[in-house]
Amino acid sequence: MTNDLDALLTALHGKIDDEITDTRWLGRPPRLTDSELVCLAVAQAMLGFTRWLRFVGSRLGEMFPFVPRQPGWNKRLRAALPLVKRAIRLLATDTDSWFDNHWIIDSNPVECGRSRPTVKRSDLAGWAGYGYCASHSRFFWGLRLYLVCTPTGMPILWSLANPKLDEREVLTAMLDREPDTVTDRPGLLVITDRGFASKEFETDLAMRGAELLWPSFKREKRRKGESVNDTLKGQLDLEQHGGRTFEGVAVRVAQCVLALAAAIWHNHKTGQPITRSLIAYDH
Repeated sequence: MTNDLDALLTALHGKIDDEITDTRWLGRPPRLTDSELVCLAVAQAMLGFTRWLRFVGSRLGEMFPFVPRQPGWNKRLRAALPLVKRAIRLLATDTDSWFDNHWIIDSNPVECGRSRPTVKRSDLAGWAGYGYCASHSRFFWGLRLYLVCTPTGMPILWSLANPKLDEREVLTAMLDREPDTVTDRPGLLVITDRGFASKEFETDLAMRGAELLWPSFKREKRRKGESVNDTLKGQLDLEQHGGRTFEGVAVRVAQCVLALAAAIWHNHKTGQPITRSLIAYDH
């Protein structure tokens, strides 16, 4: 583990412990606190999911004296999805990026299975579905991650949905769920790719007080600006999430979003020139 990751986990532990953790328990408090769980979730996403607990025992023992075994860790992590969501929002609102009036919207495939037998017996049946990945020119079975972020990469809103659903409908539902995120930002500019291009969707955003911007089609007048393809696949291994159930996939994806938010938050607090960079933490 690098000193930079050590510093990130230390700062994150203090932040979560001060502002989120509920210290009142009906019975005996857990040996692994909520603050420690959030930190371990970030470290796991940063460093990769493979053989994670073996790494914890040999490299992180001084910082985390107790870590449950694999079944216990998976059970605790799945139950911590609401906690992870709260942590993401806490970190986002603690940076200048939260007040940025430019949003970048993108969606990325989250593959959950390839073989037909896997699809038939998967616990994700009914939630996941078949979709098309344009960047790889292939079909996939799984979900699609919708991410609304600032130009620095800080996640503002995110959601998982069936890839057969219309992208504009999913984004509209996300905005309906938290309407204040738009109304609190006068002059908001929403930058998307061509998949979101629609006069109807553009009108809906205008009614919310936001302007839609997407790359120009060849058949229409050229627009200024381009969307930013900001994915979580490269350094945070989104495609290797390993989830097999609804809760498992959701919390593994949330881990990746949390790790991204934590890195940007820490880079902002330490005055790093590139706040989106994860290089100092992922090796």
